[in-house]
Amino acid sequence: MAVGVDDFKKALQLWASGVSVVTTQSEKFGVQGMTVTAFSSVSINPPQILVCINESADTGEGIDESQSFAVNILNSDQQDVSNQFAGGCSQEQRFKNIPWKAGITNAPILEDSLMSLDCKVIEKVHAGTHWIIIGEVQECVCRSGEPLLYYRGAYQQLKIDKQSEFLGK
Repeated sequence: MAVGVDDFKKALQLWASGVSVVTTQSEKFGVQGMTVTAFSSVSINPPQILVCINESADTGEGIDESQSFAVNILNSDQQDVSNQFAGGCSQEQRFKNIPWKAGITNAPILEDSLMSLDCKVIEKVHAGTHWIIIGEVQECVCRSGEPLLYYRGAYQQLKIDKQSEFLGK
């Protein structure tokens, strides 16, 4: 017998993850986006990633139509962006006052995010209440900054020891 939903949620709160906004743009649905924490690399060659999207999320319909999406990893100053894309408002309101440009696949690339991966869909698998969408990365946009993290049901910030930063140590 599988563990209960509450026990599973409690356990997953102990997994620190980056916060990202998945975006897409299609003729029928326009620009769409949603906050997700279920994002992972799949393969280096070819470059592939996956995102997990609830089957009831309207952003999934746009991804189905466009066959493309972008994953925008938020920086530590973008808690408001995460909250805005988390739902409770229209897709139009989610993009209000958020600077973006269309990427190679036409998916919205959030200009202030830490990193963006523009992808074409190569596979979609249904699992439980979610779709696992695998994309092949067509473009990477990297910027400077620190990531926005989510841990134990709250936003967190990475604390970096400046003496051992990435540059060679």
